[in-house]
Amino acid sequence: MLRFAVVGIDHGHTFDHVKGLLAAGAEFVGYCPKTSVPAIREMFEKSYPDAPQIDREQLLADPSIDVICIAAIPSERADLAIRAMKSGKDVMTDKPGVTTSAQLQAVKLTVAETGRIFSICFSERHCVRSAVKAGKLVKSGAIGTVIQTLGMGPHRLQLPTRPDWFFDPEKFGGIIVDIASHQVDQFLFYTGSTSATVAASSIGNFGMPHRPAFQDFGEVLLRSDKGSGYIRVDWFTPEALPTWGDGRLTILGTEGYIELRKYVDITGRPGKDHLFLVNGKEMTHIDCSDEKLDYFEAFLADVRDRTETAMPQAHVYEVCRLSLEAQANAVRIGQGQAPVGGR
Repeated sequence: MLRFAVVGIDHGHTFDHVKGLLAAGAEFVGYCPKTSVPAIREMFEKSYPDAPQIDREQLLADPSIDVICIAAIPSERADLAIRAMKSGKDVMTDKPGVTTSAQLQAVKLTVAETGRIFSICFSERHCVRSAVKAGKLVKSGAIGTVIQTLGMGPHRLQLPTRPDWFFDPEKFGGIIVDIASHQVDQFLFYTGSTSATVAASSIGNFGMPHRPAFQDFGEVLLRSDKGSGYIRVDWFTPEALPTWGDGRLTILGTEGYIELRKYVDITGRPGKDHLFLVNGKEMTHIDCSDEKLDYFEAFLADVRDRTETAMPQAHVYEVCRLSLEAQANAVRIGQGQAPVGGR
């Protein structure tokens, strides 16, 4: 049985890693309790009361541990991943796996030197059942050849719960790196693109003039030899929505289209993971709540067999590269003006 531990619990996505790996049959060895968000440590203690709290240096030095999961402060993830890989462990990290181009190059060098796996768990695809179903439909030819994706990633601010680093672009990487990396991953995956270019990108601060460095809006236009992708991410989810964000993805094909309403259907259907398929034969709604999440089992198989079935390493690098480039070259808009009605 493969064994894993958690180092860095500064974001709630860490629970996706633990839950997914446990369901896939791995053994949870323990976690380092160091965090900038005490509430996450408290949730760990309640969720996994039998999991020991172990200093990260001890976890990294333990030769019996196969995998290290990381959801630390974003700017610290790459260094922890490099240390884990140099300690002979494979890595599953939360997005963004890196926040600078220098970190990306250091990670690539370490992977090449150690032969270890550096995998980013893009939760908006790997942990969303409707997104998994969409991948199968695309592969089966249900909408022909994919030519465009339109991905929207709205989020709720939840200001009282946010640590100081959340507002510092040097720490979280910027809104495109931090959030839109999800949609970059989806564009490459659903179009079957191995590389792409950033045609345009923008970032803005429309609602928090008292925190001028913060970014609450971002957009990206991607192009590849397979198609086009538009991405919009923001921190403007209204309080009346019953979940943290109305995440959606539309996949346009030559013979139809798919729309995902990942977390809520505002037209009234209960639950999440709603998929709408329209092609020449049908127009239907598919409840994907029972779809199997296969990323974690595939990741463990890759750890055992030294393969790349969960996600090619080159794909991870390209998502990071495109996200960093779009962030670095983004046109600044908004400049902190408060929207009508305030915030």
